[in-house]
Amino acid sequence: MSEDIFQGYKGAALELLKKYNTRVWGQATIETSRGTFEGTVLPRSENDDDQHIVLKIITGYNIGIDVKTVKTMKETGYKKANYKIPEKEFPVTPGLPKVKLFGTGGTIASRLDYRTGAVIPAFSPGELYGAVPELADICNLETEKLFAVFSENMGPKQYIALAKAIGREIENGIDGIVIGHGTDTLHHTGAALTFMCQNLPIPVVLVGSQRSSDRPSSDAALNLMHAMKAAGQSDIAEVMVCMFGPTSDEYGLLHKGTRVRKMHSSYRSTFRTIGDTPLAMINRKEITPIHKIFNKRRQDKNVVIKPYFSDKVTMLYYYPGMKPDTLDALVDAGYKGIVIVGTGLGHVNKELYPAIERAHAKGVHMYMTLQTIWGYVHMFVYDTGRDMMAKGIIPAGNMLPEVAFIKLGWVLGQTDDPEEVKRLMLTPVNDEITEREPYNGYLVYQGGVPEVEAFIRKVHK
Repeated sequence: MSEDIFQGYKGAALELLKKYNTRVWGQATIETSRGTFEGTVLPRSENDDDQHIVLKIITGYNIGIDVKTVKTMKETGYKKANYKIPEKEFPVTPGLPKVKLFGTGGTIASRLDYRTGAVIPAFSPGELYGAVPELADICNLETEKLFAVFSENMGPKQYIALAKAIGREIENGIDGIVIGHGTDTLHHTGAALTFMCQNLPIPVVLVGSQRSSDRPSSDAALNLMHAMKAAGQSDIAEVMVCMFGPTSDEYGLLHKGTRVRKMHSSYRSTFRTIGDTPLAMINRKEITPIHKIFNKRRQDKNVVIKPYFSDKVTMLYYYPGMKPDTLDALVDAGYKGIVIVGTGLGHVNKELYPAIERAHAKGVHMYMTLQTIWGYVHMFVYDTGRDMMAKGIIPAGNMLPEVAFIKLGWVLGQTDDPEEVKRLMLTPVNDEITEREPYNGYLVYQGGVPEVEAFIRKVHK
């Protein structure tokens, strides 16, 4: 059999397919020591191992079958799949809002490249319409691909380019902006754009997907529909993150860009507002505000774009036994701003004190945040906190560590004057520091206890 019908397979897996005359894209029945499986044999990524055969089963999920467990295999049919997303002309409907989608490389609508195992984003309006035709009922769509990077490669260069592009589109009269973004650092970008794009007259909505579009449980299409509705029809003119609310398909949530965090590696409901409540619930029919006060949509174009960022800022996550040379190394490397992620109310060990004094003497701006995620820095309660404030560390209220890092980079992109840096850091732009957390701003239920189990039985996850 020709090698080109065993795309990506090698070694033991390739020999097994040859032995049983089974091709990639062939429908196969595979009997193993763990049971019998039926499905379509999929190509392997060029970088994958040679010990598994990948099968797409009837549910749509892909499974890996260990070659050592295979007893016999039979090809029962053959039909090569076409994973290209159909492209249709996106209709223009008078009266619908005009929304601009900026692409950064996220997989909000995509197909799978089985040669490499990579997900290829669908991006043109025609591709998106072919993938999610419901979008045509929500808005008139324009798209522009700004970057093609994984979210871990997003940084100051991309933040600045996004901010300038947002300003340009607002000047051109767009009704709303959606940014397709990988989920891992989506909340960092949300914070950066909140600081860089102030006095927004329209919504700016960041959206991603936890599960790629080729999976039956993908959240991509629904997240995209919710984000387009929020951008085009919401009255909330802020930088927001739009993702699943519960793990089910019931509704999405709109989170403020400075108070949101990714909290689970794989749940579709991974994003949650910390120390506050979300801005709103959203489904395909309506937007239901939760916050009573928010920046409202306007008809003018008077946005303030402040595209500044210094890359000489870092975070230092404190751990017991940390040595002074850890902090000294950052200062020696030329970092001018350090966000410390401290324990409890904002503490580090006394062994770091000499390094803190040296950093302060060299003009390094140091701000304290918390490992607890929820709550406020209170450095005046214990001697440890008071000592650190005397040595130059400034408490950052209830700013999330990642938000404080982003804000310090933004501030130091504008000024190095200690008093001005402090003023800008501690003056809220959009609720990155709040006066208090609402009673329902901290909810972490512990499974196993009777009252929580009773509650879980009544609601969806």
